[in-house]
Amino acid sequence: MKLIVGLGNPGMQYAETRHNIGFMVASHLAGRAGIALKRKGYQGCYGVGRVAGVEATILLPQTYMNRSGASVSPAYQSLGIAPGDLIVVHDEIDLAFGCLRIKVGGGHGGHNGLRSIGSVLGASDYMRLRMGVGRPPVGGDVSRYVLNRFATAEYADLAAYVDTAADALELLITRGPQEAMNTYNTRNLPTT
Repeated sequence: MKLIVGLGNPGMQYAETRHNIGFMVASHLAGRAGIALKRKGYQGCYGVGRVAGVEATILLPQTYMNRSGASVSPAYQSLGIAPGDLIVVHDEIDLAFGCLRIKVGGGHGGHNGLRSIGSVLGASDYMRLRMGVGRPPVGGDVSRYVLNRFATAEYADLAAYVDTAADALELLITRGPQEAMNTYNTRNLPTT
């Protein structure tokens, strides 16, 4: 069983913001796999099914980002997930929009969702799909930037970016982190 967690904030006001790209990717993957994210539990919405032939639970925490661990921890414990079977999809300001990176373990890098998960689980050796959203202009407020919607130019490529991320997750699930990193950590999304 894999536990795939898309990070974001609940509520329509956050639905298409940079901070919610984890929700977007996880929801797209669920749709592709025919998994309805309609169950309520673990302080989130989730669904269970098969992703690329592998049993998986896809979870969208309904806590706010800085409390993501309060949702991830009960799912992790209840499902008996090993650290290597947890995959967290999140926004990453240190990567340009269109650039995704797969990583195993590491620190939180200032990301409040990862900080919350790490503090509750007491471990950081899970897999991450880091979705680049870029940085705000020099002197710009990071919180305001990630809580805003994508720019028009980015929005034109967003669907392809999310689709590529779902491809990366399927490879990560079926072939493991090394092959997924070798395939996806070396390229960026082609822009229009």
